[in-house]
Amino acid sequence: MNKVRVGFALTGSFCTFAEVIKQIELLAKDYDIIPIMSFNASNLDTRFGKASEHIDKIEKITGKKVIKTIEEAEPIGPKNMTDIMVVAPCTGNTLAKLSWSITDTPVTMAVKSHLRNNRPVIIAVSTNDALSGSAKNIGALQNTKNYYFVPYRQDNYKVKPTSIVADFCKISDTIEYVLQNNKQIQPIIDNISHSK
Repeated sequence: MNKVRVGFALTGSFCTFAEVIKQIELLAKDYDIIPIMSFNASNLDTRFGKASEHIDKIEKITGKKVIKTIEEAEPIGPKNMTDIMVVAPCTGNTLAKLSWSITDTPVTMAVKSHLRNNRPVIIAVSTNDALSGSAKNIGALQNTKNYYFVPYRQDNYKVKPTSIVADFCKISDTIEYVLQNNKQIQPIIDNISHSK
């Protein structure tokens, strides 16, 4: 039996990379993972690690080269490479681009190409302005066909009152729910962290 093919796209919320890569490792046991990274995610070294180290880990886990260019991402739809697409972490920048159909990174091209086959995209949001500047883009995507969200919660509301982060441990549950029901998993707003 063929495994479900999951396009897994990372954007530049670097503070979440350790947790997201852990989820990729768990998902790779049950799914065929096709890794994709935005220009920033695949090129910037930060205090959370070197880009080359993140790429090496992801390629080792998935057994595939990371898609890092727009040209590499474009065939995803025409070649029918993915059954479902996950964007985790999804920054406010990428939320805005997806909301406005802007295609200027490997991740936004991967999503656009995947959507041509009328298949689901799961967003695992991570942005400090989710309850301010990015709120309209979250709302727009939550009301756009084929977009679904991993349950999310406020992130350190005392220090960052407008910040939202997905519960990355629920990526697998969200994938399964969307594939089986073609609906948004509930509750979408989760006030309790279930980090493993």
